[in-house]
Amino acid sequence: MSHQMILTEQRGRVAIVTLNRPEVLNAMHPVMLGELYDQVQAWNQDKSVGAVIVTGAGKGFCSGADMGGWSRGSGVAQGNGQAQRAVDYEEWLTIAQNAKPIIAAINGAAVGWGLTMALVCDIRIASSAAKLSARFVRVAVTPELRSSALLPRIVGLGNAMEMMLTGRIIPAEEAARLNLVNRVVPHERLMDEAVALAEEIAFNPTENLHAVKRLVWAHINESGLDKVKERENAEFRAAMQRPAFKESVQSFMEKRQPNFHKEGMD
Repeated sequence: MSHQMILTEQRGRVAIVTLNRPEVLNAMHPVMLGELYDQVQAWNQDKSVGAVIVTGAGKGFCSGADMGGWSRGSGVAQGNGQAQRAVDYEEWLTIAQNAKPIIAAINGAAVGWGLTMALVCDIRIASSAAKLSARFVRVAVTPELRSSALLPRIVGLGNAMEMMLTGRIIPAEEAARLNLVNRVVPHERLMDEAVALAEEIAFNPTENLHAVKRLVWAHINESGLDKVKERENAEFRAAMQRPAFKESVQSFMEKRQPNFHKEGMD
């Protein structure tokens, strides 16, 4: 399977997918997202794979959705004329829920969608260089991918509210204290530690691993994550119609801080 925006490798029963747009800290592009989806689902059918690691090339894990496309009104960046299948960012939850165990090896910035995609992974290991942020309010949108429900479950209500209301960047050690990540390891040891953990998981019977994930997600979903999705999507769409969102995109393209409180904004 050839790819434009991801790299893949397999070490024993551990498969690794690397998001490969380091020049933009692996901002999520529709082509990259489609390739990620297809590869994870292919590995799900591959009996030689027992666990999957997702990581990023260069200094970023994933810096969020590619805002370059928002400046053109598309919501996501478009490719260089290449044909693209329709890709739903929300599909990641279903794919990850039904996949073999997934470890997020967070090597750098995990911001916005980069954070929410990691929340859906089964385990998160962070490099000492990692930085995480629920950055949505800082770019004039709102949380998505069920993060408004999942983040409070993971870090507690007060910590989740602080993260989401400030949009501030959390360093790795603080993320560990908040239980946002399972552990922090030296940057140069990240992949070795992630692979060792994935090997330990992949040793176990595949059907039993699937059964554990089915049970856990079924119990989480009893709280009505589908309703969470509906509310999040409605708020996200509404946010994109507000003047603050236009200012966010314009400031991003002009490489300046946004001013969300100038006349006509609030």
